[in-house]
Amino acid sequence: MKAKFTGHDTFPFRYGWNYKAVNHLNSGGKLQTSNDEKTQEAIIELGVGKNMVNAIKYWAEATSAIKIIRQQSTVDHESSSTGLYVFDENTGKDPYLEHIGSVWLIHFWLNFNDKELTAYRYFFNYFNGEHFEKLVLISNLSDDIGKLVSNDVALNDSTIKKDIDVFLNTYCKKSKNLKTETKTLDEEQFNSPLAELNLVKDHGRGFFISDLNEKQDLPIEIFIYALIKFIEKEANISKVFKINFDSLLKDRYSPGRIFRLSEKGLGLKLDEAQQVTNEGISWSDSLGLRQIMVDEKLINNTKSILDNYYKAVANG
Repeated sequence: MKAKFTGHDTFPFRYGWNYKAVNHLNSGGKLQTSNDEKTQEAIIELGVGKNMVNAIKYWAEATSAIKIIRQQSTVDHESSSTGLYVFDENTGKDPYLEHIGSVWLIHFWLNFNDKELTAYRYFFNYFNGEHFEKLVLISNLSDDIGKLVSNDVALNDSTIKKDIDVFLNTYCKKSKNLKTETKTLDEEQFNSPLAELNLVKDHGRGFFISDLNEKQDLPIEIFIYALIKFIEKEANISKVFKINFDSLLKDRYSPGRIFRLSEKGLGLKLDEAQQVTNEGISWSDSLGLRQIMVDEKLINNTKSILDNYYKAVANG
């Protein structure tokens, strides 16, 4: 992996940014801020300052809504197939993020990336712990960077701390303890759709909780999509579309880790997936060895799984 702890200019991910990025590119706009003319066009078109243009570009790349196009000495962007699928203003399934499944999908795309290490990808794929202090997370990430990244970069604790702050501000509904000891929500937290998932909770004074549980609001179609993507990744090595339960629960980039599922929660999702797919996904427990099998037809048809989700929500 390469380390990537900057680029967001300390802005958390916000509602509307992927929509802006995708449709700005679709209309012929640019997101490169190295060109003054194109930068001014983006500032006017997107209605934000230069630093926020950088942040929009960063988060749209990180969530796979747009992709980088390199041509000789130039770097450009275009909307990705996943970005168009969700955010295109004419054909997108959920351009304004009105459905919780879309937010779970963005969370998966954001963290299913083994090319670039960020604070949030470290937390969801490497960090072990349901109750933690921010200072401990900073310390663990600082200690592990040398083992995880391939590029020779000098990262100080300040850079890491800023990226962790951005991660926490993106995922947490912040609470403030007033003198009366009542808690009020910070208005800025509503800017990040990922805070809706309640994956990380701020308990104040630098303490946080990220429970492993059943994730009842995680739509089964999004879980199935993530399961297939993970097995596809593993099948590139084994060419076999099956995996054991513990790998699905605990391995890096697995649905169990990224969605913060408990053992019981993963079992319930697999039971539901087996039913929904008419045993296209099946699992067995034989002599203590729990294995999940996926029909190759499903592997080659992930888009239809997402289509099923959006058809279901459209029909109420």
